[in-house]
Amino acid sequence: MRRPISGTFYFCLFTFSLNNMEDNYRHKGLRQKLIASLRRKGITDEKILLVMEAVPRHFFLDSTFAHLAYKDQPVGIGKGQTISQPYTVAFQTQLLEVEKRQRVLEIGTGSGYQAAILGMLGARVFTVERQEELYLKTKKILETKRFGNIRCYFRDGTKGLKEFAPYDRIIATAGASKVPEALLKQLIIGGKMVIPVGKEVQEMKCITKVSETEYVEEHRGSFKFVPFLEGKEKK
Repeated sequence: MRRPISGTFYFCLFTFSLNNMEDNYRHKGLRQKLIASLRRKGITDEKILLVMEAVPRHFFLDSTFAHLAYKDQPVGIGKGQTISQPYTVAFQTQLLEVEKRQRVLEIGTGSGYQAAILGMLGARVFTVERQEELYLKTKKILETKRFGNIRCYFRDGTKGLKEFAPYDRIIATAGASKVPEALLKQLIIGGKMVIPVGKEVQEMKCITKVSETEYVEEHRGSFKFVPFLEGKEKK
C-alpha cells in the first residue's frame, strides 16, 4: 500500500514540472517504467519514488548518452566519473532516511543527480566535488533547474565541509578505502552516514553516531563505485 503524501509535497513536484517544460511525455513515460522496476527491486519509500519520477535524469547527462538516462545502469559523465545507477541512488537515499529541512552533506557531487533527489525531498544539501570541471558544470545545472536548497563546493571530500557542520546526514557517492575520520566528526549525535567502503567491491555501510566516540554500523550489501580520492583536481 502506498503511504499518503502531503499536499505540500505534491505542490513541490507540480512547481518543478512547470519550470522544466523541455521534459516531454516520452521522458515521463520512461521514468514511470523505471520507477516500476525500482519497486520490484525492493525500494519502498514512496516519497523517494515520487521524486525520482519527477526529476529528469536526462538533464544530468550529455546529449550523446541521453538515451541511457532511464535504464537502470550507471553512465559515464567524464573525468572517470559516473552518474550512479538509479537503484543505487534510491537504495542509498532510502538508507539515509532523510527528513525535511535536515542538513545533508554529500561527498561526490558528480552529475548532481543525487543532490537533486535530496533537494527535492526537502533537505538542505551541501555537496562537495573534487573535480573542478564537473563542479562548474554541475553547479550551473543545479542552480538553473532549481532542485531545492542545494549549495555546491569545490573541495577535498575527505575533509568534509567543516564550516557548516554538524550535519544530520552524510552520504558518500564514491567508494572509500576507509571511513574518513573528518566525516564522522561532522555528524551530529543521532545522525546517519551512508558510505560504500572497500577496494574492488564496496560494502554499503550505514553508520549511526550514538555519542561523540561511539557508532553503530550496519552492512547493507555489496556495490561497486568509482574511488573516493583525496585532494582536488583543477581544470
